[in-house]
Amino acid sequence: MTAQPTPGQPAAAPMLGETREGHVVTLTFSRPPNNHINRALVIGLAEALERLDGDAGCRAVVLAGAGRHFCAGADFSQGDSGGLDMPDDLPGGTLYRMAGRLVRTRKPIVAAVQGAAIGAGLGLALLADFRVGCAEARFSANFTRLGFHPGFGLSTTLPRLIGAQKAALLFYTGRRIDGATALEIGLLDELVPQAEVLAAAQALAAEIATSAPFAVQGLRATLRRGLAEAFDAATEREFEQQSWQRRMADFAEGRRAMAERRPPVFEGR
Repeated sequence: MTAQPTPGQPAAAPMLGETREGHVVTLTFSRPPNNHINRALVIGLAEALERLDGDAGCRAVVLAGAGRHFCAGADFSQGDSGGLDMPDDLPGGTLYRMAGRLVRTRKPIVAAVQGAAIGAGLGLALLADFRVGCAEARFSANFTRLGFHPGFGLSTTLPRLIGAQKAALLFYTGRRIDGATALEIGLLDELVPQAEVLAAAQALAAEIATSAPFAVQGLRATLRRGLAEAFDAATEREFEQQSWQRRMADFAEGRRAMAERRPPVFEGR
């Protein structure tokens, strides 16, 4: 069965597509080649999810990235801010502050992770209720390997999901793990062949959508109680730490090492 555009859907930004199948809406973002995150994408997703909160026909949402990767995080090749700073025309409107809107939406979300979910891309995947991935998927909170503090709320969402000790190991080392390891530690909920990731995520969302919608939404609010406030507090701390660390030589070295695909050599300055 072919999914059709959502009836009455406003003209979406080119980077964000939307389809509907029964009570499941799939939001697919596309920023080739690596689906790097930026403020416009976060705002677009927030606006779409907030609109779907008022759509009684939508009972569950699938969040997907087009192409090879889910989301490769911030793009530091275009400058040392990676889009994290406040825009001049939006005081206080950091990318992290905009991401707080994603935590406050009401419909359950399933993330389809077919490739890399790195840095803020991992943070985006963790804002979903469930994650479906494959062996080829890659996950990394690689911030310390870039020379600065983790962000996008990960300092609260990752320990909440997999436990403080496992989260600390991923944070301190910046290591990259595959889909099988992600399933083992609880970061993924289902592991399927790569070609089936989106369909499996949609099937899980459709299963959720067979339950009573207000019961699901009420339970979701109960299970996520305090998450929005914790996310806000975490991102405020993260942004404060990142702001001064991104002025250090270690951050410049981290960016160079990433661009040159070599291990960084940090000097603690």
